[in-house]
Amino acid sequence: MRQISGKDELIANAAYIGTLGKGILAADESTGTIGKRLSSINVENVEENRRALRELLLCTPGALQYLSSVILFEETLYQKTSSGKPYVEVLKEGGVLPGIKVDKGTVELPGTNGETTTQGLDNLAQRCQQYYAAGARFAKWRAVLKIRPTEPSQLAINDNANGLARYAIICQENGLVPIVEPEVLVDGSHDIDRCADVTERVLAACYKALNDHHVLLEGTLLKPNMVTPGSDAEKFPPEVVAKYTVKALQRTVPVAVPAVMFLSGGQSEEEATLNLNAMNKLKTKKPWTLSFSFGRALQQSALKAWAGKVENIEIARAAFLARCKANSEATLGIYKGDAAIGEGASESLHVKDYKY
Repeated sequence: MRQISGKDELIANAAYIGTLGKGILAADESTGTIGKRLSSINVENVEENRRALRELLLCTPGALQYLSSVILFEETLYQKTSSGKPYVEVLKEGGVLPGIKVDKGTVELPGTNGETTTQGLDNLAQRCQQYYAAGARFAKWRAVLKIRPTEPSQLAINDNANGLARYAIICQENGLVPIVEPEVLVDGSHDIDRCADVTERVLAACYKALNDHHVLLEGTLLKPNMVTPGSDAEKFPPEVVAKYTVKALQRTVPVAVPAVMFLSGGQSEEEATLNLNAMNKLKTKKPWTLSFSFGRALQQSALKAWAGKVENIEIARAAFLARCKANSEATLGIYKGDAAIGEGASESLHVKDYKY
């Protein structure tokens, strides 16, 4: 069996990303997905506008103190600000680790009823080496499971768990901390108990596969969904979501994992923050840091405030800073619900069958 070299670096970087009081900005939208965001504010999807949006976020004064890391799309890993400074340098100077999305999206899994598997294992080792050389220190891979009357199938659960494990060990062998992201989509009318059951089955399969592949758990991070009712079902208050979510983690996630960085899964900015805050207020066993790896739930207010106009940049940055600060407080369980509510902070960000 090939040994993982650089174990100490992997463990140190994973622990740093999970620093209490900090979280991850997921700015790894593909060119197509960021195009949808830009079109929502009537801005053309060209490189200059994509760069401008990322500069708006990454160069917001004061924001990086609330972030441990940022997940980048390949384009951004090599991009520079308008003044010519590489974004990787901007992040490093702010004490933030750059990361990279390495999966190639989902395709239908043969033998299933429209379930998916994630592609991107081909040449992954070579790409990881290139990304490490460019400054990336962690990676992200998203697997997607759906809740329907007869889904997720055990085939889909096992296939996606094994894909995540293969990705994880390849990353570690090439110096990158793998973020393991098995997302159970919120689409549907199922209740919270059904979501809890599926989430537990998916996480249990993932950690079985990670162990089978000899992945160094101390050098990984988990990016799961929160346990919530389906998008078409009645909502529950944050305290209920917190109890169900933490219980699912307690039953499945090893203590060796340093941090759990939740995805927002189409929740509104404020909803995601309140749910995270409720988890950190719970008086129960939580051997991992519980934090955030939000994309839409950090960016929506800022995006709407900016609307592609130079004169709106400062207003947009104020909205982004407010969300970063609010989520930092939520990781400590001290968020008071007092973040400046910009336009879009309370609107649902749910997109059915979300792809990026």
